[in-house]
Amino acid sequence: MHLSDLPPRASAKTPSIELRRFAGGATHAEQLGRVRIAHLTDLHFGRVTPLAVQRAAIDLTNAQGADLVVITGDFVCHSQMFLDQLVSELKRIEAPVIGVLGNHDYWSGADEVANALRRANVEVLRNAWTERTIRGERLQVVGLDDAYTGHADRERALRGIRREVASIGLSHIAEEADALWDRGVPLVFSGHTHAGQVTLARLHELALGKLVGHKYVHGLYGTRGRDGRAENEGAVYVGAGIGAAVMPIRLGERGRRELAIFDLGADVSVEDEHHTEQPALTGRKPSEALTEKRRAAVHKKMWKREVREAKRTLR
Repeated sequence: MHLSDLPPRASAKTPSIELRRFAGGATHAEQLGRVRIAHLTDLHFGRVTPLAVQRAAIDLTNAQGADLVVITGDFVCHSQMFLDQLVSELKRIEAPVIGVLGNHDYWSGADEVANALRRANVEVLRNAWTERTIRGERLQVVGLDDAYTGHADRERALRGIRREVASIGLSHIAEEADALWDRGVPLVFSGHTHAGQVTLARLHELALGKLVGHKYVHGLYGTRGRDGRAENEGAVYVGAGIGAAVMPIRLGERGRRELAIFDLGADVSVEDEHHTEQPALTGRKPSEALTEKRRAAVHKKMWKREVREAKRTLR
């Protein structure tokens, strides 16, 4: 029996997904009426995360009445073996869906994952932007390709974007948000970190901040200009994610699997926000040598897949 024929791990009970709510910022209040965005990230379809977890996340998403669902990468976990599951489940999302790819998608085969997402009616942005009309309002969505593996191209993604039209950004790696703010994209959604998965005693900030070098580990950073001023506005939300890539252990309130809801636009107030904006950590930008090493790893994995496929064809 091939691994792809095995069922996903069963879950003994209905998985718990945290619902975290936030309001938009001053710029969106000036440019939009009420628009609800649902943010999911790091679904990681595969053997590590039980299928019941992704199903619970999608059910919760559908219950929120979102106008748009955004998903910020790592749809799969190390392989293409569960792409059919990915397609089947994402087709259940009732709102329009836009996504960007993450490092696991590149390691597993970016083109194959992107094609599966299109079959699931997900618009995939790879250094591009798109415009949606929501309740009569225009919203630009900018999507960066995965920066971890060296595929992000901000200039290409932002080409033709209009500052006078409301916009949001999607990037698997949150540190890309700073440059998007400078180009008039005031709110960016990201993932990748899983919030560290273990957030007791702020271990996630120690491990991912000081050791790995992330400026943004989990939650809301920057400023939404909520004092009524949109000058220098720029915020990023780093989702804790749904799945896992190694061990599906989640300890601590911040590390729980989550769906984040952002209500953007005029006269929107969220009284029970999970938390307010946090200051960024010091962070450390990866060297060009490290980025090139990650890029080379993607090509090596692609070459290995091609060799395996060629051997199967010759049998």
